[in-house]
Amino acid sequence: MKPYILGFQEIDKTKLAMVGGKGANLGELTGIEGLQVPQGFCVTTQAYKEVIENSAAYNSLLNQLSILKAGDRKAIAEMSSKIRKVIEEIAIPEAIDNEITLHLEQLGGNGAYAVRSSATAEDLPTASFAGQQDTYLNIIGKKAILKAISKCWASLFTDRVVIYRLQNGFDHNKVYLSVVIQKMVFPDAAGIMFTAHPVNSNRKVVSIDASFGLGEALVSGLVDVDNYQVCEGKIIDKKISAKKLAIYALKDGGTKEYEIEPARQNNQVLTDDQILQLVRLGRKIEAHFGCPQDIEWCQADNMFYIVQSRPITTLYPIPEATDRENHVYISVGHQQMMTDAMKPLGLSLWQLTTFRPMFTAGGRLFVDVTPQLASIAGSRVFINAIGQHDPLIKDALTTIVEREDFIKQEAGTEQGSVKSNPLSVPQQQIENNPAIVAALIGRNEESVARLKQNIQGKSGTALFDFIRKDIGLLKQFLFDPQSSAVFMAAIDASSWINEKMNEWLGEKNAADTLSQSVPNNITSQMGLALLDVADMIRPYPAIIDYLQQVKDDNFLDGLAQFDGGCQIRNTLLAYLNKYGMRCAGEIDVTKTRWSEKPATLIPVILTNVKNFEPNAGNRKFEQGLQEALKKEQELLDRLKLLADGEQKAAETKLKIDLLRNFIGYREYPKYGMVNRYFIYKQALLKEAAHLAEAGVIHEKEDIYYLTFEEFSEVRTKKLDYQLIRTRKTEHKLNEKLTPPRVITSDGEIITGAYKRENLPTGAIIGLPVSSGIVEGRARVILNMEDANIEDGDILITKFTDPSWTPLFVSIKGLVTEVGGLMTHGAVIAREYGLPAVVGVENATALIQDGQRIRVNGTEGYVEILKF
Repeated sequence: MKPYILGFQEIDKTKLAMVGGKGANLGELTGIEGLQVPQGFCVTTQAYKEVIENSAAYNSLLNQLSILKAGDRKAIAEMSSKIRKVIEEIAIPEAIDNEITLHLEQLGGNGAYAVRSSATAEDLPTASFAGQQDTYLNIIGKKAILKAISKCWASLFTDRVVIYRLQNGFDHNKVYLSVVIQKMVFPDAAGIMFTAHPVNSNRKVVSIDASFGLGEALVSGLVDVDNYQVCEGKIIDKKISAKKLAIYALKDGGTKEYEIEPARQNNQVLTDDQILQLVRLGRKIEAHFGCPQDIEWCQADNMFYIVQSRPITTLYPIPEATDRENHVYISVGHQQMMTDAMKPLGLSLWQLTTFRPMFTAGGRLFVDVTPQLASIAGSRVFINAIGQHDPLIKDALTTIVEREDFIKQEAGTEQGSVKSNPLSVPQQQIENNPAIVAALIGRNEESVARLKQNIQGKSGTALFDFIRKDIGLLKQFLFDPQSSAVFMAAIDASSWINEKMNEWLGEKNAADTLSQSVPNNITSQMGLALLDVADMIRPYPAIIDYLQQVKDDNFLDGLAQFDGGCQIRNTLLAYLNKYGMRCAGEIDVTKTRWSEKPATLIPVILTNVKNFEPNAGNRKFEQGLQEALKKEQELLDRLKLLADGEQKAAETKLKIDLLRNFIGYREYPKYGMVNRYFIYKQALLKEAAHLAEAGVIHEKEDIYYLTFEEFSEVRTKKLDYQLIRTRKTEHKLNEKLTPPRVITSDGEIITGAYKRENLPTGAIIGLPVSSGIVEGRARVILNMEDANIEDGDILITKFTDPSWTPLFVSIKGLVTEVGGLMTHGAVIAREYGLPAVVGVENATALIQDGQRIRVNGTEGYVEILKF
C-alpha cells in the first residue's frame, strides 16, 4: 500500500504522481547541498484518492462536470461549488489523521505551518498551474491544519482551475492533489527570482523581485516591489519602489497587512551582497534542474530559505549552436508566412530543400545571420534589405548591432552584403520576355509528371534514395538563377515604379494597382477557379443543401445521387488535381492537404455561391485588368507633361511591362515545391502503412514524428516507440509557443517597433503592402475551415499562405500579424486590389470579431471605429 505521508527527505522527481509538482520539487530542493529549505512533509495523492473514492456524491458531481466545455462558465461555477462543499465536508480517515499527527510531532508539534496545494499537473516543464490551487499560511494547531488540508483538496475544483484544465486538455479524473505541510518561516523579506529574464527571455540575466514581509503581498500584486537584475555576476539594473504595505504573520495564526513606516518605504529590500548571494543560489538550483527556474525565496535572520522552484514554462527554446560564441537568429516562418510548429518530418524535409543551414527551435526554423551582421558596412546593406520585407526584424537587428557588445563588427562588405543574404539567392539580369516564364513553368510541369511516373512502385531504401535525388532536382528548380531573376526583376521594377512615381508625380504605391490581374499567377488563379466551381453548383439547390449538411470527406462520392452531381464531382476532382496539394501551413509536408480532406473547401465554396453572381471570376479578373491598364495610361500621360517627359514615360513603360510580365511568377516556385512535396508524402505514407502492418509503428501518421533520415533507417524492431510518444508531447508544447522574429544565443527575444509618426490616435500600426482604404466588419479567423465571410468583410488573421487565397475573392481588406512586402498574402492582395496591412503585432487580439474597422493599406495602419 502506498504511504499517506512522505517527508521531504524521502521525495525526489520520481515521486511526482504521489506528491504533485510542488512536492516533488521541494524534495529535490531539499537534496541540494548548501540550500536551506524549511522542513516539511507531503500528504500524498493516495490520501486524497481514499478520501474521494468512496464518496458517491463526489463521483456523481464529477461525472456531470466532465461533460461541460470551457465556455460553460455558469454551469462550471455551480458544479464546482457543489464539489468543493462535498470535499470539505468529508471527514479525514483516522489512519491518515494519525500519520499527520506523527509527522507534525516530529517537526516540533504545535509550531506554525504553511499548507500548500500540490497538484500532479502543476509546476511541470509542460504546464504551470502555479497559484491555481490554494495556499494557507501561518496555520497553528492540528485541527486548523486538517481543515486547511480539506480546503486544499477542494481547491482542485475552483472555477479557474477547472477551466484551465479544460483549456489545456487535462482530465479531471486524472489530476490528483497532494498537500505540502511546511514549517513556517517568518521572513524579513521575500520574493521571486527568475533565472532567465521573464520578459525578454535572456538566459544570462537573473531577475529578482523583493518586498518586505511575506511573499504573498508580492504574489497577489498588493504592493510595488524592488526589482534587481544581474548578468554574469554583475548587478546591471535596480528599481527601488515605494513599498507602502507588507504582510506579516500573526502570533496566534493567520496573516495581516501592515503599513510600512514612511522612512523605510524607499529602502532597498536586499543589499547588493545579498542580491549576489541569492543569484548564486538561483544558478545552483537551475543547474540541478537543468533548465531556467521560477524560484520563491524568503529571508529571515540574514539567512535565505527556498520555499519553491518550478520551471519557467514560457521561455522560447534557443536554436542550438556548435560553439559558445554569440549568435543572432531570425525566424524562417515569418518569411514563409507559416509560424505554426512543424513536426520533425516536415522540419527535416524543409532543411533538405533549402540551400542555407537552418536551425530548429520550438518546432520552427531559424537562420543564423551573425555573419551578415559582422561587417560594419555590410550589415547596413543586409539590414536595409531585410527591412524592405519586415521592418520589425530590421529594427530588432539594428538594436543588436547598436549595442556594440554582442556582435563584433569588422570593416569589409562581403559578409553583410546582399550576396550573402541567407534568405535570397544570387541574381542575374533577365530579358523582358514573357516566353521565359512559360518555359520555366513548362519545364517544371514536365519534371513533376516524370516524378509521378518514376516514383511509382518505389519502396524501402530505393524510395528514400529516389526522394533524396529528386530533392536535388527540386533545389535546382527553386534556386535556378533564371527563375529567381524573373521575380526579382519584377520586385525591383515594383520598387522603381513606387519610388519614381512618388518622386515625379507625388503618387504613392502606384505599383499596387499596376499589379492587378497579371498573367501566370497560379495562386490567384486558384482563388478565381473556385468561383467557377461555385457557378456550377449554384443552379442546384439540392446539392447546396447537401454540402451544407455534409461533414464526411467522402462527400464527393455522394454527389452522384443528385441531378448535375456527376459533372460537379468531376469539376471538383479536376480542381483538386491541380490545387489539391495545397493547405494551410503547406511548407510542412505533414499538414493535411485539400486532396486528403476536401471538405475543407466546402465553407469557401458555399460562401462563393452565396456572395457572388455567375461568372464572377472572369469579371473580377477583367475588372482588375482594366484598372491596371487605366492606371498605366494615366501615369504615362501625366509623365509626358513633365520635363523630359517622353523619356520618363518610356522608362516607366519598360518597368511596367517587366512588372506585369513577371510578378505573377512570384507564386510559382512555391507551388512547384508543394506539388513535389505532396508526391513525396503519398509515397512515404504508403511506406508507413507497411510499417504499421508490421507493428513497427501504431499508425502510419507516426512517421510524422521522425526525421526523414530516421524514417529511412527504421526497420522492424529497431524503433523505440517511446521516441514517437516523446515527440508527440514535444509537438503539443511547441504548438503553444509564440515564435520570435529575432532571438539570440542567450535566448533573448529582441522585438522591433515601427518608426512612424503622425498617425491617427489609437491607430494600430503595421506594414502597408497593398494600397487603398476600406471600411468594413472585421472577421477574426484563425482557421480557414471556420471562415464565415460576408461580402465586404475584412479578414483578420495571424498569417496567410496560398491556401487562404480562395477567401480573398470575398473580402474587401486584409490584416495579418505576419508578413512582408513580397510574401504571398501581400502579392495576392495587390493582384486582387485589396487594401492590406501586414506585420500587425497581436492583430487577432487587438481587433475583435465583428468590430467595424478602417484599413489604410497606403499608410499601413488600422483604426477601430465601433462594434
